[in-house]
Amino acid sequence: MRASHGLRVLSVYEGFFSGGARIVHSDVVRGLAEGGQSHQVLSIHGEVLREATRQRMEDDHCYRELTAAGIGVTSLGRSAGLVDGALAANAFSGPELAETARAMAGADVILSLKEQPLALLNQAGLPRRPVVVALHRSDPENQGPALDELKAAIADGTVAACVCCAESTRAAYEAAGIPAGLLHVIPNGVDLLRFRPDPAARLALRTSLRIADRAPVVVFAARYAAMKNVPLLLRAARVWLAREGGGHLVMCGAGMTPGNPGLRADLADAFADAPALADRVRLLGVRHDMPAVYAAADVVALTSVSGEAAPLCLIEGMMCGAVPVTTDVGDSAAIVTGLGFVTPPDPAAIALTWSAAVAGRADLAPDLEAARERFSRTRMIAAYAALLDRLHAEAAPAPSLPDPL
Repeated sequence: MRASHGLRVLSVYEGFFSGGARIVHSDVVRGLAEGGQSHQVLSIHGEVLREATRQRMEDDHCYRELTAAGIGVTSLGRSAGLVDGALAANAFSGPELAETARAMAGADVILSLKEQPLALLNQAGLPRRPVVVALHRSDPENQGPALDELKAAIADGTVAACVCCAESTRAAYEAAGIPAGLLHVIPNGVDLLRFRPDPAARLALRTSLRIADRAPVVVFAARYAAMKNVPLLLRAARVWLAREGGGHLVMCGAGMTPGNPGLRADLADAFADAPALADRVRLLGVRHDMPAVYAAADVVALTSVSGEAAPLCLIEGMMCGAVPVTTDVGDSAAIVTGLGFVTPPDPAAIALTWSAAVAGRADLAPDLEAARERFSRTRMIAAYAALLDRLHAEAAPAPSLPDPL
């Protein structure tokens, strides 16, 4: 479906670094561009140090997919987490503001990936454009000054809408004081052509990791962050690996590498009494072949304690045939109802449920197949397109009437 008016949209990112929100938003941008809209992306940071990983914009998979699709991506060139003498996060130089103004002037609508870029968009003197803020968390109070920036932008009249990826997001931001009329829920979706059961990819990845075809495999796809509760995951893995003699835990994402001292300490603590079991924990770091990783899994696990809204790992894993097992955070329970399992944050309970999920995987396969359309990327992008079209139409000035004769 092509947009008749050639809507021009600028997305503003805090930076390009590993995480589900950037994957979803970049996919939305590509989908909207495929539908006829004109899209550009401005990133505040050109590189960041997060999760013990230095991440350059040009190396990022989302950046490469956007530019390969012909979408222009520029950066203010800042570095986050690195010692470079940069300005404070909420202070911007004249050249930075001039570059931002040029990018905004060429757009009809601004998309802010989460509320953090509003520190830039709220600067005085920038062109006035309707701003749509894409919200991907369920803990606005834990976002530092970003919630205040969002409220300031709303009070200033520049925020036309907030897109919430989950009902838990909508409820949390409304409770935090964001007007309900601005909050629109568009659930996350994925490319069903990419994320699907794939026996050949399953076998190939297992072979590359020297994991037997019938060995039970749990995948944990997440960045190394406190909200993900990696210590809980590893304590559960200690119990599960002792029970499942041939089982393996595969961990991937930013910081999921032996070079991360925090993760090394977590592993040492969890497996202190049985270090040999840790040999069946595979640390893969950031991967760009996630459909294959999920296809190789029997279970996709999540042990988060806060912040989650509609975790992309659960959706992607399910669409590839892995059974989701998650703690009850954000919309996770609603996403996996009838398709997987919800556990309390208890290592023994999680380990037991992983085993139940492996055993019940074949029985759940028909339900996972029947649920695919619910998680469609096409549905998500169509909803974004409809919202942006409506907001642009509402912001456009009414045509003037001809002078009477």
